[in-house]
Amino acid sequence: MRLDIITLFPNMLSSFFEESILKRAQNKQLVDVHFHDLHDYSQNSYGSVDDYAYGGGAGMVIGIEPVALCIDDLKKERAYDEIIYTAPDGEMLTQSTSNRLSMMQNIMILCGHYKGIDERIREHFITMELSIGDYVLTGGELAAAVISDSVIRLIPGVLSDETSALSDSFQNNLISPPVYTRPVEFRGWRVPDVLLSGNHAKIDQWRYDRSVERTQQRRPHLLDLE
Repeated sequence: MRLDIITLFPNMLSSFFEESILKRAQNKQLVDVHFHDLHDYSQNSYGSVDDYAYGGGAGMVIGIEPVALCIDDLKKERAYDEIIYTAPDGEMLTQSTSNRLSMMQNIMILCGHYKGIDERIREHFITMELSIGDYVLTGGELAAAVISDSVIRLIPGVLSDETSALSDSFQNNLISPPVYTRPVEFRGWRVPDVLLSGNHAKIDQWRYDRSVERTQQRRPHLLDLE
């Protein structure tokens, strides 16, 4: 997969991609990540990419020219399956969305900032708008990092145990069951006996029942999606 991220602050993202699973994915050449500084496409001597909003009001708006030039440059090299804009009012990121994106070859992410971007960018360049929650961040870099992490970890070969992602929370619209490790007993708190039984059919059923129970308690709306 090729991932291009357009941002005003590439240094905010570069360190995030140099750790843990994301670094491993790049070292394995399973994903190729590139950051593009929007300031490089500024059309004025100050290097700025924002301006006042027509009609007045507080806050600045990212202009259409630098974004269009950057996207045009990138599209000269390859076709993109999705051009994503991180927006508070975008579609909420879900596991199923991440699953679908993980099967794509080329993805571009535009990080939002200020009061937003010129609406014509959204109308003519963006193919998908994603939000990571009903709250506002200083910029879209954190959202881009979350989206990227949720997608890259699903690419075959990224995780050392490829079956691990299949049992994550929200796969099959269920939250993961409780998990335990050694010691069997600590301060009188014991691991459930069924997990020590060696009976895999009973263990699978116990895990499924606990998943349903937790989902009913914490994310009941997910059960309506089945």
